[in-house]
Amino acid sequence: MSDINKEVGLNIRKLREERGISQEKLAEFAGLHRTYIGQIERGEKNIGLKNLQKIAKALGVDLKNIF
Repeated sequence: MSDINKEVGLNIRKLREERGISQEKLAEFAGLHRTYIGQIERGEKNIGLKNLQKIAKALGVDLKNIF
């Protein structure tokens, strides 16, 4: 996968861990599947803007903070 996918995934993981929530809880808050969150964090999936927005909202951050 591209470097941008890995960078975004690492940023999401960092924000999630700073908040002390599991991938499962983040998925629940965002209305996404847990395995999808894991794939995003590992840079394996190309994340769409709508799902990126859902994750940002679930993390309580502006979308720009994920980049």
